[in-house]
Amino acid sequence: MTPGLINANPVVHETKARSVRTESTDENSVDEFDALEIFDILSQSCNHLNVVSEDDIDVDNKSSHVRVTFTPTVQHCSMATVIGLCIRVKLMRCLPPRFKVDIRVAPDSHASEAAVNKQLSDKERVAAALENPHLVEMVERCLQERDG
Repeated sequence: MTPGLINANPVVHETKARSVRTESTDENSVDEFDALEIFDILSQSCNHLNVVSEDDIDVDNKSSHVRVTFTPTVQHCSMATVIGLCIRVKLMRCLPPRFKVDIRVAPDSHASEAAVNKQLSDKERVAAALENPHLVEMVERCLQERDG
């Protein structure tokens, strides 16, 4: 075990089989997003730790709003804000800019739930975090797609 890590040996979960999505062949149809599609976007980064499931994602295409609720691996997870930041950055990169994205910690899943949610909801704090080279490097490492 590595000294100083709160959850040095997290449980790694099997990737669940996903249902097949049918695509429209109509060129003029609007491509709407659903929870499965958002989950697929996030699955390379978050699925193996089971911090996000398809049931934790709400999509409202009419108002262009996505809400992702994630569950840190332990109550005192020191990486909870970074996990939330990674989810936000991944969705910012993959969704059209019209979407508003809310990232939240699942109720009663973290000792500092209110503080983490406040940080993740504050645009200025998120922008400042993304100007920090060390945090950006950590986010980039977390978002690297997994091989095989």
